[in-house]
Amino acid sequence: MAKQRFRDVKQGKVSHPVQTTKDDKTKKNTKINKNLKVEHATAGLRFKAFVTDSFLLVLPLIYIVFYLVFGTREEFAGHRMLGWLYILMPLIIIQVVFLYMSGQTPGMRAYNLMLMDSHTRQRPLLGVIIYRQMVSLLTTIVFGWITMFFRRDHRTLHDLLSRTTLVSVEPKEEK
Repeated sequence: MAKQRFRDVKQGKVSHPVQTTKDDKTKKNTKINKNLKVEHATAGLRFKAFVTDSFLLVLPLIYIVFYLVFGTREEFAGHRMLGWLYILMPLIIIQVVFLYMSGQTPGMRAYNLMLMDSHTRQRPLLGVIIYRQMVSLLTTIVFGWITMFFRRDHRTLHDLLSRTTLVSVEPKEEK
């Protein structure tokens, strides 16, 4: 096969055939072929997944911290920084576990979104997921989520820093 010019590949004049082997078909759905075009998650889907995760993950943690750890909301208000630490640290751990196990939080699963490494198009490694979740707290404080409105791929600042992206995936067919 002749060497293809970068310009022709970039402009879509030359396409690479997708080659699959028997081993590729038997692997779990953790690897997405590099030649497949990935549809990035829209800002609306990301927001819906965030709201769903807020109700399913954050609200129970808030309730536990308010009433089981501090006893009352007034006690929580007296120790607000410690209270938010008690809420956010378990939230990060829970989200890291979900993202490491399946690449999706409950909100992402509800809207068929998956976290993947933007370069390898595979699920990110555990260290990358932990880094992404820690950075997401910091970038939320400084409005790092605004970057998704100015980019075509809708990646936020913590996605850019951790080299990850949220993509839309087809729901798995059940047998």
